[in-house]
Amino acid sequence: MIEIIIIIKKTRGFTLVELLITLSIAAILMAISAPSFTSIIQNNRMTTQYNELLASLSLARSESIKRDQRVIVCQSSAGDSCDGNASNWHSGWVVFVDNDEDNAIDGGEEIIRVQGTLSGSNTLTFGSRTRVAYASDGLAVNNSNGTFTLCDDRGDSNSKGLVVSLTGRVRHAINADAIASCP
Repeated sequence: MIEIIIIIKKTRGFTLVELLITLSIAAILMAISAPSFTSIIQNNRMTTQYNELLASLSLARSESIKRDQRVIVCQSSAGDSCDGNASNWHSGWVVFVDNDEDNAIDGGEEIIRVQGTLSGSNTLTFGSRTRVAYASDGLAVNNSNGTFTLCDDRGDSNSKGLVVSLTGRVRHAINADAIASCP
């Protein structure tokens, strides 16, 4: 006679109700944290773009001293010429050696750095100026001093300012500085 022994093994797992409760809690936590992640992303984007502008201006100043030549940072959407639209700095800028001091990129003039369009629909303005020019001694020349204003869709409360002084020094704008309103 053959005996059949059936062994029933009880496995432990999640019931459908337990799984639904867990997923509901996870969804609620994600919904609560999503706005703060958006803010973190916007803050990081603004800081990165601010630092890119600061690096370009600092590079231009140091290169003007090192090369003993005039170096310019100008608004440029194409990356190979200076544009004349002062309200369009967020389309990009270029750092170049201006051998003939005509404020334009000519043949034979070295382009040191090209910065593309700012991401996140951020805007960058510098009053009515389209360039920052550094003389061979590192001083800002030809009305190159002023305040850059970097804005995102959160408005004036989250804008960042970068001041270019007559000495060519670049620093963070504080409340006492004339930071322009965001568009």
